[in-house]
Amino acid sequence: MNDVSVAPAAPTKAGGAFFVETVTWVHHWTDTLFSFRTTRDPGLRFASGQFLMVGLVKEDGKPLVRAYSVASPSWHEELEFYSIKVPDGPLTSRLQHLKVGDEVLIGRKPTGTLVLDGLKPGKRLYMLGTGTGLAPWLSLAGDPEVYDRFETVVVTHTVRNVADLNYVELFEHELAQDEILSEVIGDKLKYYPTVTREDFRTKGRITDLIASGQMFADLGLPPFDRAEDRVMLCGGPSVLADLKQQLLDLGYVEGSLAAPGDFVLERAFVET
Repeated sequence: MNDVSVAPAAPTKAGGAFFVETVTWVHHWTDTLFSFRTTRDPGLRFASGQFLMVGLVKEDGKPLVRAYSVASPSWHEELEFYSIKVPDGPLTSRLQHLKVGDEVLIGRKPTGTLVLDGLKPGKRLYMLGTGTGLAPWLSLAGDPEVYDRFETVVVTHTVRNVADLNYVELFEHELAQDEILSEVIGDKLKYYPTVTREDFRTKGRITDLIASGQMFADLGLPPFDRAEDRVMLCGGPSVLADLKQQLLDLGYVEGSLAAPGDFVLERAFVET
């Protein structure tokens, strides 16, 4: 693994649709997954859970970008992103070679449906993610407002292999020990990792673990109750479709900023 960082440099300013920011930290989790941080322009405002366009300038001077959920909370002074590596992907085949000091394009306009204001009030918040769909949960789990609104916050992360369970230390230790967040989080945060292709303490697709009731039994929580539970979904298209159908079958109503509901999901991401 590669884990390097430097003190943030002053970001270069760019006109148009993008800021030009400087890479301050890069961490390669596996051959297919990595994270990086950049400087953040003081003028950039976003809500935890939203995404930005992120990318590089091509040889012809045009931007090559894709949507990335911001993995850092809205109050943080830097921006963090969690990415796959696609060998022949037009962007990630280049982005995976980022080094500290490199410049990246950061979109000026945040957007996305995975925000608290898209949900009705509730007792428990479930954030169900697969693969790099964990990114918005990283942002939201570090936002004090989440714990002000909900008594229990559950983050699930389903991956194929154990090595793909990244950020385990953050959820199991670091957030609870954080000087600022620990008092706010207390015992509200529950982390539920699952693996589909290798032996692990919780093995299986999250949809199956929900349907069988195992997830709720493992967490010591009651099954989904539309009156009390709110749900956010982010991950691969097939699992999103299955999770959405499970919720619809329970009478859940999809929400948005215009009409808050019982659950929200993000459709913006493709592998590039």
